[in-house]
Amino acid sequence: MGIKGLNAIISEQVPGAIRKSEIKHFFGRKVAIDASMSLYQFLIAVRQQDGVQLASETGETTSHLMGIFYRTLRMIDNGIKPCYVFDGKPPVLKAHELAKRSTRRADTEKKLEEAIEEAEKLKHERRLVKVLPEHNDEAKKLLGLMGIPYIVAPCEAEAQCAELAKAGKVYAAASEDMDTLCYRTPFLLRHLTFSEAKKEPIQEINVEMVLEGLNLTIEQFIDLGIMLGCDYCESIRGVGPVTALKLIKEHKSLENIVAFIESGESNAKWKIPENWAYKEARDLFLKPDVLDASDINLKWTEPQEDALVEFMVKEKGFNEERVRTGIQRLRKGLKTGVQGRLDGFFKVRPKTQEQLATAAASAKAAKKKAPKGKVGKNKR
Repeated sequence: MGIKGLNAIISEQVPGAIRKSEIKHFFGRKVAIDASMSLYQFLIAVRQQDGVQLASETGETTSHLMGIFYRTLRMIDNGIKPCYVFDGKPPVLKAHELAKRSTRRADTEKKLEEAIEEAEKLKHERRLVKVLPEHNDEAKKLLGLMGIPYIVAPCEAEAQCAELAKAGKVYAAASEDMDTLCYRTPFLLRHLTFSEAKKEPIQEINVEMVLEGLNLTIEQFIDLGIMLGCDYCESIRGVGPVTALKLIKEHKSLENIVAFIESGESNAKWKIPENWAYKEARDLFLKPDVLDASDINLKWTEPQEDALVEFMVKEKGFNEERVRTGIQRLRKGLKTGVQGRLDGFFKVRPKTQEQLATAAASAKAAKKKAPKGKVGKNKR
């Protein structure tokens, strides 16, 4: 589900922490991708012209395989080396969110049965899309044959992606879920696995600039996310994004906010959920169950052409010519390797809002001091 309203807060309060770029900007980068989120996207988006999911002759869904194969090729073509991270066992605290999803699913199934118009049926069918164990297994098989590394996290994939990024094994975590920021990944990439046809720029969010721009510690940022609504516990009823940010800035922690609300001094409409497990939720973000990145060795290997053709063409019904062409692209991209980027030789840190403002003020002052009508020898 992610965290509602967090992207809007960052866009409004710290716009400099978000950079929009074309995919080619990330040439030479290794990226850890939230596999389950990507598969969900592919199952929804990769469809035939009539809106129906792609399927083999035997009726097996293949939209997820089409997505994994061609979106991965697009990244490889642009000099990106992806690794995929799959979810492990969900934390116990996530049970309430999973129960809510089951309830919503039952409601949607009822609406689908009652739907008459085709467009309405397709809308409800997409809402019923679910990543099944067999989808994950087939995706892992395909990635293995392609020579693309994947990891099965002990728990949440986003947390493991962030762990790899923090350890320098990859440049960034890639996911649509904003809660990835709460695991303090250095950078979060959104829209990386979107189709080229959507022409959506990739959104790169710098978490340290977010924390500095909002003037929050990581603990306070996590508390903000919990108030906005995360997968681990309910939010405070009646508290929206603007109010949540105001409360965390004024009271510094959820403990203080709870005390303030329970004291009766606050808005009477605000209501703390019964047995609110916000402390446990905070701990899941601060101390997630992840594999130690130092024990993980990411390797991109030669694709297994014959086995790929057997799986994708003979078993799943994909076009052989297109698959073999894709394999050649894959082989070429993986042989190229991750070429050195200029910022790989230096310690490059994006300028903060304060640094940018100081630089702008210095440039303005220097311009005022410069003699009128004369051009300095460094000016062009």
